[in-house]
Amino acid sequence: MLATKRVAKSSRVYLSTLFLFNLKNNSPLISTIPPLSPSLYCCFYYDYSTAAAAAAAARGGGTRDRITSAKDIAKSFKEWFKKGHSELLNQIFVTIHTHGEDKEALGLALSQLRLPLNESFVLDVLAYEVCKGTGDLYVHHNMRFQTVLVMGYAAAGKPDVALQMLGRMRFQGLDLDAFSYHVLLNSLIEWNFLESFEVICKQISLRGFEGGVTRVLKIKYFCKQKLLDEAEAYFRGLVNEGKVEKCRRGELFGYARALSVLVDGFCQNGLFVKAGELIEEISKLELVPMESAYGIWLKNLVHAGEIDAASKFMKSKKSLEGYVPDIFWCNFLLFRLLKDNRLEDVCDLLIEMKENQISANTVTMNAALCFFCKVGMVEVAHKLYKSKLEFGFSPNSMAYNYLVNSLCGVGSSSEAYSLLKNSIKQGYFPGTRAFSILADALCRQGKLDMVMELVLLALSNNFRLNNSTYERLISALCRAMRFDDGYVIYEDLNRRNRVATIATYRQLIHGFSKSNRGHIASRLLIEMQDKGHQPTRKIFRAVIRCLCDMENPEMHFFKLLEMQLYRHKFNSKVCNFFIDEAGRSKKPELAREVFEMMQRNGIEPSIGSHVFMLKAFLRNERISDALNFLKAKHDSKMDKKLYRAMVVGLCQVKRTDLALDCLKAMQSKELVPSMECYEAVVKLLCSTKNYDMVVKIINDLKKCQRKLTSFIGNVLLLHSLKSNELYETWVRSRDVQNDTSSDLSNLGLLIGAFSGQLEASLEYLEELIEQCFPPDTYTRNMLLRMLCMRDLDRAQDYFNRLCDKGFEPNRWTFDIMAYGHFKHGRQVQGRLWVDEMSRKGFDPTLSTLQLLTR
Repeated sequence: MLATKRVAKSSRVYLSTLFLFNLKNNSPLISTIPPLSPSLYCCFYYDYSTAAAAAAAARGGGTRDRITSAKDIAKSFKEWFKKGHSELLNQIFVTIHTHGEDKEALGLALSQLRLPLNESFVLDVLAYEVCKGTGDLYVHHNMRFQTVLVMGYAAAGKPDVALQMLGRMRFQGLDLDAFSYHVLLNSLIEWNFLESFEVICKQISLRGFEGGVTRVLKIKYFCKQKLLDEAEAYFRGLVNEGKVEKCRRGELFGYARALSVLVDGFCQNGLFVKAGELIEEISKLELVPMESAYGIWLKNLVHAGEIDAASKFMKSKKSLEGYVPDIFWCNFLLFRLLKDNRLEDVCDLLIEMKENQISANTVTMNAALCFFCKVGMVEVAHKLYKSKLEFGFSPNSMAYNYLVNSLCGVGSSSEAYSLLKNSIKQGYFPGTRAFSILADALCRQGKLDMVMELVLLALSNNFRLNNSTYERLISALCRAMRFDDGYVIYEDLNRRNRVATIATYRQLIHGFSKSNRGHIASRLLIEMQDKGHQPTRKIFRAVIRCLCDMENPEMHFFKLLEMQLYRHKFNSKVCNFFIDEAGRSKKPELAREVFEMMQRNGIEPSIGSHVFMLKAFLRNERISDALNFLKAKHDSKMDKKLYRAMVVGLCQVKRTDLALDCLKAMQSKELVPSMECYEAVVKLLCSTKNYDMVVKIINDLKKCQRKLTSFIGNVLLLHSLKSNELYETWVRSRDVQNDTSSDLSNLGLLIGAFSGQLEASLEYLEELIEQCFPPDTYTRNMLLRMLCMRDLDRAQDYFNRLCDKGFEPNRWTFDIMAYGHFKHGRQVQGRLWVDEMSRKGFDPTLSTLQLLTR
């Protein structure tokens, strides 16, 4: 025995070295897992046969000759899994054959096997024996039909109906047997029919059926009513009775079950200390088998989060009493340790279960698979999965999630794909989470054909996918310009009465619009609205522009308009939107048709309708149509907005003469031009270097006591930086007019300083700007640009000062600094500024890039 322990210990030491080496060369799969100590990897060892050990000794080799790999570890666990499953079934039938005639001895022997009494296990037992050719020949029940009904209703949670059936039986002179009475009694406790409990309990006593099970149920009844003192007193009476009388072994196990119920009752009511003291007290009597009570105690400790206390208790009882916990409690503790990422404890528990030859079931196997995934031993987990048929392993959703996630994490998404594909083909869907993890990984890697195959396979088997999987796949297909495939997935989503997200509609609509398939984009737009989503103006614009570029654009355009008018009760806002978009799409004739259609159908065109119509002519340089349209209107309320739109539109198509004429016409009609008009005119005049007219307009603004906007001020500073022509024109006009007003004088000083004709401190310039117009980010960038052209150090100081005041630099701020350093030959600093731009997510301008690559 000691020699065996030494061999195991030396194997573990060798394996610790091997696993530590693997850990250094293979990064963990899941970043959230805490670092593992070397002791975890010391725990696995391979059970070598006597022949293998003898061969190693013959070679003169030690433990280092025993090459251990993922394959060896997987093989070791496979043998444990296979052995546990078949041996337990064999033990059951050996026990039945041995004690078949003695029912009491048979019950006692089977109870010692700690069997998981559930439907799945019972079916496994029956199937195992049938496969061996003997059939189920050991237990026969000849029960009345009414008795079966009573037990059935009781077990199904309907004790009231069961009581009615019992009443009918008693009326017919029939009665239940002891077993049936106790099934009913237990159901009354479970479903809180506590008043009826006393009645049935008395009936059991009168018929002489009272025994160990009855006592257990009485304690359960006391606990259910929270009469814990009465329950304890009743149990102690049973214990004292057992001390005096020579109890049969069956009765002792009844006492054990009673103790378990009482311990559970204490724990459920928060009396953990009392429960622990009771367990220690009774165990010292050596009267009652303690395994069941220990299991209940462990379960409650784990439920309460007292993992350390549970582990300590289990180890203590093992060393003192040789206690080996039931597989159910081991599994319960395993999954709680996994949940808390206590991986070293999981490892210790798995090895201990393996060494104690506790029969592993499918729950144990799932826990082991999850463990290997969590510690980064994906290869072992994968080998166990591939061998699942050898030992009847059925992975649950949690195990699939871990395995798929782990395989994707190490770049083995193709393996995960094969795993999931085979699973679906066999009719088992691991769950939406595993599917979503894999689909996401495959989409990121561009393996869209694999994702499509998995999705179509899952859908053909009527498996339900979550909306996020659909959305990710459609998004990836749209990015890959596979809009038809994306539409196939979208249609399946519709068939299943699932609502696509607004992001999915947006991607599909923009995709089909860009590929000039406006009829599909238009259909998607309508369906999007039918599903309750409100399309943005950008989505509408993409669809309408695509329709305008198709063959027979008029038909498609008006079909969509008709549907929108029907949806929105024929209001003018919809028409205005289509007029505007037709003009932007270079289709002014369609805009005119909409405008005329409004008039024909009794929809009164609003001022907005007229403005959009005028803009449609101007955007397409249909100047004469625009002028005629303006002349045809004689509404004083409308004239002001139409003239404003006319001035701005003419400036946008660079018709300076006509824009100035309209501006004069407005003034002659005593219509006040908006600042937008002045901004458009000043920008156009500066771009054509008509600075005399610029100065005149600035004078007109001052006479009207209208302040300069930031836009006009920034345009003047920009052109002042480019040349001194604006400043010279300004000085010349001041001399002619002999105007010494402070506002215009300050503006002149500012223009002169930016032109390089006047010297001024930075602080003075900032003060002048604030007196002339409200500064904004563009203004500060202009000031920074001026400083970079003349003094980089001052520019750097100004940048730092702005940031200290909370200024948020934009792309142009960084580009100005980078360009300035390159221009002054400071290549290293310029590159640093470009790097800073990249970190902020900005791209340098072309001129900066050209200087960077020199």
